[in-house]
Formats: sequence, C-alpha cells, structure tokens
Amino acid sequence: AAILADEGGVTDINVLVAAILHDTVEDTETTNEEIRESFGDVAAAYVAEVTDDRSLSKEERKALQVEHAPHLSRGAMLIKLADKTSNVRDMYASPPQWTLNRRNEYLDWSVRVVNGMRGVHMELEALFDHILGKARAAILEEENREALAPESLG
Repeated sequence: AAILADEGGVTDINVLVAAILHDTVEDTETTNEEIRESFGDVAAAYVAEVTDDRSLSKEERKALQVEHAPHLSRGAMLIKLADKTSNVRDMYASPPQWTLNRRNEYLDWSVRVVNGMRGVHMELEALFDHILGKARAAILEEENREALAPESLG
C-alpha cells in the first residue's frame, strides 16, 4: 500500500485497503467472505484476484501468476505490481537466505509476471524496472565477491 500511495500516487481506497490485505487469505485463517463483510465487495474482489490457491504446488501457483497477470482487473494489477516491486526491493535491501541462483530465478519470474501487466501504471512499472536493476546489480556484485574469495582461488 505504501508503494502504491507514496511512490505511485494511487488514491483509490479499495485498492489501498486490498493492498494491505492482499496476503491475508493466503497466510491466515481469514476467509474472503470475512474480508468482504469488513471491507466491502470491491476490496474483497481485489484480494480474491491476487490470492494464490494454496492447494496447488508452488510451481503451479507461480505459473498461474504469470498466466493470470494480463487478465487481472486494473486494481488487482496495481496491487500485484506493488507486491512484486516490494519483493524485488527485498532482494537487495534485505536479501533472503537463498542461493544467488534462486534469487536470480525469482527476479526472472517476477519480470514475467510484471510484463503481463505492462501499461497499467507507467510510473510504478518504471519503479519496478529501476529496483530490478538494483537487485540484479547487487546479485552480480555478490557473485563477483564469491568468485574472488580466497577459497575459490584454489
């Protein structure tokens, strides 16, 4: 929600509320119906659009995100774009304890999701691209450090 409001100038209250709640159904026992009762039909519809089906494998969920991205409503696309931007920012600001290869694979997948939504918000897309560049540069720098580490020199 902060990326949408502060960096993207998005003011649609339903989009912002849904952005705050976007992982709630996936990560808690909360149902979409409870979100609908508390926050209304529009916000609940956005949350439903960006909620992955946890009964599917991780690989299936990731593939479906790429497949569904171009067909989301504008509000859901904004939420998904901000979420991917936030996650990619974490790849250099507070990287997960993943291998560099896994981090690169995540970035590649994120690009495929975002590319399916191009045209929804030019400024947020430019922000994503900028942050993606920083994440790729940080990974490359880390790869170079590892390659030059004394133990890798033989």
